[in-house]
Amino acid sequence: MQTAPLVTGHPMSDTIARFAWLIPLLPLVGFALNGLLSLHAAAHPGPADPSGSDDDHDVAHAAPAAHDHDDAHQVARHPSAGLVSLIGPGVLALSFAMTLAVLYQFGIADQAMHEPYVLTLFQWMPAGKLSIDVAFQIDQLSLVMMSIVTGIGTLIHIFSVGYMRDDPGYPRYFAYLNLFIFFMLLLVMGANYPLMFVGWEGVGLCSYLLIGFWFSDKSNADAGKKAFIVNRIGDFGFLVAMFLMFANFGTLSFAGVESAAAIVPMGGALVTAICLFLFLGATGKSAQIPLFVWLPDAMAGPTPVSALIHAATMVTAGVYLIARSAVLFSMAPVAQLTVAVVGALTAVFAATIGLKQWDIKKVLAYSTVSQLGYMFVGVGVGAYSAGVFHLMTHAFFKALLFLGSGSVIYAMHKAYHATHSPEDAQDMRNMGGLRKRMPVTFVLMWIATFSIAGIPPFSGFFSKDEILGAVFARTHGSTLAEAQWLGIPGSLVLYGVYVLGLAAALMTAIYMTRLMLYTFHGPSRTGEKEATHLKEAPWIMTGPLVVLGVLSAVGGFANVPALYGGMGSQLLHSWLEPVLGRGTEISLGTEGVHLSHATEYLLIGVAIAIAVIGIVFAWLRLKPDALVPAKSAPVEEGLERTLLHKWYVDEAYARTVVQPTLGISRTLLWKGIDAGIIDGLLVNGSALLVRTVGWVGSQLQSGRVGTYAWVLLMGVLSVLSAFSFR
Repeated sequence: MQTAPLVTGHPMSDTIARFAWLIPLLPLVGFALNGLLSLHAAAHPGPADPSGSDDDHDVAHAAPAAHDHDDAHQVARHPSAGLVSLIGPGVLALSFAMTLAVLYQFGIADQAMHEPYVLTLFQWMPAGKLSIDVAFQIDQLSLVMMSIVTGIGTLIHIFSVGYMRDDPGYPRYFAYLNLFIFFMLLLVMGANYPLMFVGWEGVGLCSYLLIGFWFSDKSNADAGKKAFIVNRIGDFGFLVAMFLMFANFGTLSFAGVESAAAIVPMGGALVTAICLFLFLGATGKSAQIPLFVWLPDAMAGPTPVSALIHAATMVTAGVYLIARSAVLFSMAPVAQLTVAVVGALTAVFAATIGLKQWDIKKVLAYSTVSQLGYMFVGVGVGAYSAGVFHLMTHAFFKALLFLGSGSVIYAMHKAYHATHSPEDAQDMRNMGGLRKRMPVTFVLMWIATFSIAGIPPFSGFFSKDEILGAVFARTHGSTLAEAQWLGIPGSLVLYGVYVLGLAAALMTAIYMTRLMLYTFHGPSRTGEKEATHLKEAPWIMTGPLVVLGVLSAVGGFANVPALYGGMGSQLLHSWLEPVLGRGTEISLGTEGVHLSHATEYLLIGVAIAIAVIGIVFAWLRLKPDALVPAKSAPVEEGLERTLLHKWYVDEAYARTVVQPTLGISRTLLWKGIDAGIIDGLLVNGSALLVRTVGWVGSQLQSGRVGTYAWVLLMGVLSVLSAFSFR
């Protein structure tokens, strides 16, 4: 393999970038320190779930943070909580500062805009032709991802200080959170696919640890196992893709694979197979059809964990993988169309489920699955910068939505705990009227809602509009339009993807407006006694929301298209051009794609109209005043029941995959092979044979002289007989 050596003479080699290895090392140090502190158990562990609700997974454990100071049952904090509160967010803040410093140096070094800076630390696996280095590739794409991971991660860590402050597992929580960031940074900074795969597997491990953080509850432990197992299916595809790349290209470094791909036939079986197997890995990590079922169950973990997984780390890994492999995917139009179709179907399918969920976190979970579908549509049609742009804006508004929901849950549980009420603090039917009690969270979550719905000038409008515009533009003249997908012309497939994207946008505006109406508007359904305890969360939690609110409002201006005149900068597109430009050019084809300004304005108008129609429809159709608390709510029937039960996908998987697998494992593998053949025949059978031989021997050695004499006599007679009768 041709490993990427340290680039001597690179403009970044004499800057702070040579210390970029500190960026992932700092969270790893935080993990080690907090892990050691977690070995010291809390002096007074918290009580069992005070709410008594089996459905209230999250705040049952975070609740002590919501206790009043005069509460007789207040829980003592972990003895190392103060030190952990400094180490956990502190290492992330330092890592973020280092990332910004490297980003600044990279931006002012003009020559570095055209080639990556590869920092080789040491040789990892020298094995014949396979030689893999532990090397970090610092370029425009990795710097964007590093900034998102460390920046949003820092805000989530700060929020966690308030949210989890009295949890008995406080140091363990921050140890896992720091480790999560370390592996995600390893994933986005690695200069080759194997090192990326180490980070890929690491975030899978951390998701298992954090989703099942409160593992004493079986449902939480099961959710963690589900995430771990489903992701292993996708990881198989990633591994096969690496095997194919090494067998045919002789290298696994990003630079080596991109160079080798230049001689591969356009649309050939090899490059298509590699891309499809890579996409299989991406569907597992980024929760696309059919491997999306683990992500909604990730709500079993603490709310900041949900924000970290959904907004800044794990689920974006699949989008990053495809963007990093842009040249490969652009040479496989069939694989690109597959990515776009699956992304569009996932966006619509998840949005339909989000229309009828009552758990505030479940609505946001299916929203994440849907928005990830948009990102895959973007990278699937070769608009890689647009996909990364939506990844960035999604990190802003989705982190805000999840942390905002965490503040709501925090306040709700505090109220229910104060009155010893067993109601579910996450059910929107038990909320209402919170705009008066939590005005800051109310305003900030509406900003995030306008952003995700695609209302200008909020950030989500620009990124979502760019993806939809790119899909429409590629319906003619691109390599995708000229390709065939399952016998269907590529242009027709792209039109279908565009329509599905509009449908998902409409439903997004509806279910997000529904969430806001039922949570913050109308009368309070929490209860008269409970309502007096509802108030804004402490500023250690609200502060990060304000920062995310600003980013959600203005973050889209980082890539305003030239269509908007003087406002048009396309800074992000220009920034990513050296990394993603070649892949984009291949997708556009020799003729290229061109849209008139009139067509572009029409597409923008359609996108805005869809978002406005969705919000207005939800506002007019839904009546918060008529909603009743969860305990009094009627049972859903028909389509509403189907959507509430998520189209029964989990039940279908249980019947077609889980139960048959358990049946085969129990009947054939366990009882048949393990207990029957291995234990019964081989182990117990051999033991029986030895016991039988021993018994025969014991009977021959009776200790009676007369018996020995008769045996001796019979032996002598037998020998004599043998010689006498020849």
